[in-house]
Amino acid sequence: QVQLVESGGGSVQAGGSLRLSCAASGYTYSSYCMGWFRQAPGKEREGVAAIFTGGGTPYYADSVKGRFTISQDNAKNTTYLQMNSLKPEDTAMYYCAAEAHSFYWCPTAPWQYTHWGQGTQVTVSS
Repeated sequence: QVQLVESGGGSVQAGGSLRLSCAASGYTYSSYCMGWFRQAPGKEREGVAAIFTGGGTPYYADSVKGRFTISQDNAKNTTYLQMNSLKPEDTAMYYCAAEAHSFYWCPTAPWQYTHWGQGTQVTVSS
């Protein structure tokens, strides 16, 4: 059973930075897509970024391009989300998700992921 544990959330002022981490264990497949999603109160969960553990170009939502960077450390089974130039509209619960996958193109919709972490809160004040 894949288990995901997020950390690194917190409260920052607009323009600040945070780095989220997602530590994975229990992998049973050779490669995965790792996704970061977020959900603000009253809104649907949305995809933020995704990366294939086997390499390739990551996916970013338009709203975070140029500000967020997803990266993967396969030696540590950890996925990171570096968030810079944070805005109040980035405030949300951030979730890490994993899905067994065989090629570099990663799905981006929440329903396409099987394994989820418990989430970490990010709050950006103006």
